Amino acid sequence: MTIHYSSCCSFKISHLSPEFHESAQILCIQKEGKNVQEQVKLNKKKLTTEGAQKLQEGQSEVAAETPQPALFGQEKQIGDHEKTLKEHKEDKPQKLLEMNGNTAVPHSYDYDLIVIGGGSGGLAAAKEAAKYEKKVMVLDFVTPTPLGNSWGLGGTCVNVGCIPKKLMHQAALLGQALQDSRKFGWQFTEEVKHNWMTMTESVQNYIGSLNWGYRVALREKKVTYENAYGEFVGPHTVKATNKRGVEKLYTAERFLIATGERPRYLGIPGDKEYCISSDDLFSLPYCPGKTLVVGASYVALECAGFLVGLGLDVTVMVRSILLRGFDQDMANKIGEYMEEHGIKFIREFVPIKVEQIEEGTPGRLKVIAKSTNGNEIIEGEYNTVLIAIGRDSCTRNIGLDKAGVQINEKTGKIPVNDEEQTNVPYIYAVGDILQDKLELTPVAIQAGRLLVQRLYGGATTKCDYVNVPTTVFTPLEYGACGYSEEAAVEKFGEENIEVYHSHFWPLEWTVPSRDNNKCYAKIICNIQDNERVIGFHVLGPNAGEVTQGFAAAIKCGMTKEQLDSTIGIHPVCAEIFTTLSVTKRSGENTLQAGC
Repeated sequence: MTIHYSSCCSFKISHLSPEFHESAQILCIQKEGKNVQEQVKLNKKKLTTEGAQKLQEGQSEVAAETPQPALFGQEKQIGDHEKTLKEHKEDKPQKLLEMNGNTAVPHSYDYDLIVIGGGSGGLAAAKEAAKYEKKVMVLDFVTPTPLGNSWGLGGTCVNVGCIPKKLMHQAALLGQALQDSRKFGWQFTEEVKHNWMTMTESVQNYIGSLNWGYRVALREKKVTYENAYGEFVGPHTVKATNKRGVEKLYTAERFLIATGERPRYLGIPGDKEYCISSDDLFSLPYCPGKTLVVGASYVALECAGFLVGLGLDVTVMVRSILLRGFDQDMANKIGEYMEEHGIKFIREFVPIKVEQIEEGTPGRLKVIAKSTNGNEIIEGEYNTVLIAIGRDSCTRNIGLDKAGVQINEKTGKIPVNDEEQTNVPYIYAVGDILQDKLELTPVAIQAGRLLVQRLYGGATTKCDYVNVPTTVFTPLEYGACGYSEEAAVEKFGEENIEVYHSHFWPLEWTVPSRDNNKCYAKIICNIQDNERVIGFHVLGPNAGEVTQGFAAAIKCGMTKEQLDSTIGIHPVCAEIFTTLSVTKRSGENTLQAGC
């Protein structure tokens, strides 16, 4: 709607607040001593002719006090002439309305909530909003990888993350179980081989069923889904572009950004032309063969772990440390275990060029790398190069500047308050794109659901980002919850923490007689707080299952005394935590002779 009040000036009124639904509104503009009034009807309710007349007369009276422009909304003057002129020049009267508490709905938004991103967090929020009978749309579009791969609804976790990673990790564990089984009496004479295509086909079939399930769930909850790229084009407005290039505009009272992250590339010759990322690996239509994994992230080590477990020749090239951000004591133990199980590490080198020697599936590639501590150059030949050096937030190309949303220019992360709200009141964000928050699927799901419950259900519970458990599915699984040892020392001081630890030997590994004293348990306690457990770390089989249970206890404020008073289940790995007695400070031996 445009309200003209002179030949050279006009206000473009596009989006007003939810309160405007209660009655028709009057915008009264005075320019050069002349009153021009326009009644803006924003819902089915209408003022009576007499009521409208009285309202207009009152507003005209206020406007007549000055020969300058004035803006009225919600039956009150909300902009004096200086503010009105300023916002008019910037073509942003909406900003003036929002400054006065009018933050959302226009005369008729298309949706109550539009979610940009169909990953775990976005879908959880959309389905939760549907419970409150809100009109919801999900926009999801996967930009193909440099090699042309894309996938269905569900986001990274389902398609190219947690789910296929854990399934391929399981494939590797089954290979180890086959070897162990001979000691348990199983006899088989034929050579056991792994078929990459059978595995990937089975994994992709399962993922396909999840994609379909998500679409069905949205339809059942009457959530509109469009396979289209969403980007802001202005306040409360997004443009959706589908794969055919067809564009549509949609408006909403609120928006949720849940676009996630994508793998970062090296920015060197040949990286996008010849290398793959985790976005390509899980649907790779051929066995990768001899593989170089570039990076030391959990993605890098998990992929290297299951690839070597499937019988492949694997090398990991590491720039500095393993598992940055995780407990380094545990990270180094993981590295040692992986080396003992056949993974080669090239430390303190980074690739500077990748060349194709021979085409094929797989082909042959030459990797040229440079030392991080000097000018030494090395070369190596591989069938596949997997880049896993980190991930970048998908926030730079979705028009956030047009909506006024601030991001961290260096990282692309979005700063939010403790209610996942950006600097623009009607725009929220969840998931991996949040600044200084954990990049974990269950965190995004929890944050999305709780956000919607606060927005539409009157709830007050906020997402708790403290003491969140996680697991790294390396060959020797690593579960963690709470502080790393380094972070605890930095936060509380070395003299104020006590670290209890022990190695252990899973009973299942004793008969095959393998990997004695490789599994490890550690808790970190705050001495000044009744030895409350502030850090939990375990290396061993089923680490995720073990960690999940203890995480609940840590959330409840578990102390070392309470842990000691708990009777363990025998014989399982987790019982080691009920008998921890050796402190790191003591320097005593923690090696175990039996289960």
